[in-house]
Amino acid sequence: MTGLPYMLIREAALWRGRTIALYGGSFNPAHKGHRRVARECLRQLHADAVWFLVSPGNPQKTNDSMAAFKKRVDSVEQLTRHHPRMMATDIEERLGTRYSADTVLALKKAMPFTNFIWVMGADNLASFHTWRHWREIARALPIAVFDRPGYALSGLASPFARCFQRFRTTPQRLKTTQSPAWAFVTMPRHPASATQARQLLGEEWLSGIERKEN
Repeated sequence: MTGLPYMLIREAALWRGRTIALYGGSFNPAHKGHRRVARECLRQLHADAVWFLVSPGNPQKTNDSMAAFKKRVDSVEQLTRHHPRMMATDIEERLGTRYSADTVLALKKAMPFTNFIWVMGADNLASFHTWRHWREIARALPIAVFDRPGYALSGLASPFARCFQRFRTTPQRLKTTQSPAWAFVTMPRHPASATQARQLLGEEWLSGIERKEN
């Protein structure tokens, strides 16, 4: 992992005492379902901002259908351009991190007086125990798990949910609860998915050709 970028040091004072929801993912591409989750982070978790951590390369996913990193960052920026409290960030690319645990450690080191909440979907909760240093992530910062169709039961029965069962709290209390802490967040479901978006965009997405709005 490379040294901490100056940007983090410079912004540490700006975000001192504030709460940032860290929403990691491939965003291949970003879609309205992602934006709805971000809105609920602001509304239910009372976060001051949502940072979309665009992954340079997910260790648990193949690159066969993965668009270029810049194109995925651009898709988040287009999605959030009218929302000043939602921000696309390439911080993992600049940090040189590929694992969430390393990203979390670097952010907490650079911004020790900022409160972070990790955001994930229930589909990731079901497999969270396969992530590198997953227990360390859970102990480092609160986790908000957003419901996804078809994954609630498997997520809530996962090794993580069983291991940290007594640390479960409500979404509203997550911001002020000391880690480890996690909450299961429900919201009106959105039909959009990255897979469906890629199917609609077809080769235009992977080839880097920008798709014009109708």
